[in-house]
Amino acid sequence: MKLLLAALALAAVPAAALPTAAFADSPPVGWREQVRAFNIEHCKHPAWGTSHSDRDYALAKAMAATDNVALDDDVLFAAAYLHDVAAFKPYEKPDLDHSDVAADIVGSILAPTGFPMAKLPRVQAAIREHMYYRTPTVPESLYLHDADALDWLGAIGAARIMALADPNGGQPDGPAVLPMLKENLRDVPARVLSPAGKALMPAKRDSLAKWMQTLAVETDGYKTL
Repeated sequence: MKLLLAALALAAVPAAALPTAAFADSPPVGWREQVRAFNIEHCKHPAWGTSHSDRDYALAKAMAATDNVALDDDVLFAAAYLHDVAAFKPYEKPDLDHSDVAADIVGSILAPTGFPMAKLPRVQAAIREHMYYRTPTVPESLYLHDADALDWLGAIGAARIMALADPNGGQPDGPAVLPMLKENLRDVPARVLSPAGKALMPAKRDSLAKWMQTLAVETDGYKTL
């Protein structure tokens, strides 16, 4: 009798008031949602965490569109959100370049998500070649490479480097990150390779240079940084 009454009560509730689960199982989470969730969980850092991946993915797509270059968006998305995974424990290997380590392990991360694994070699190439000092070999590599390089310039480049300083007074401290800023300003601009990236680079370079000049003025030539 109790079961019958419960059934009648349920039938009396308008369909719109019932949770979706009452009618059908929730759809499976797609591989992209799983990959970005993995990034959010495992890549927590203001310099190369999820916000950096968001910017790299969006900028790479925008530059390729400007250049009328077709990218495989599956490859770009996977590479953009997993290219820095080896900068974090337990994946990092201090004696190896994080790009190479990430390229070697990315298959084990993607396989359970439903990612189309036939595309894995291009994801690995884009990850392995994403740093400005590497040479891209496929279109997804080129535009991720340039987006990543441009993210080391401009105001965001300054913010990312300063985020590396230890807030507790350890190393690196403020003065210790200064050489990183100078190195990026010196070395990164020439390594932006795509037409769209080259068009964006001067403003980003000049913005970082002006920021550093202002910083020097306000810190007595960086002495009080």
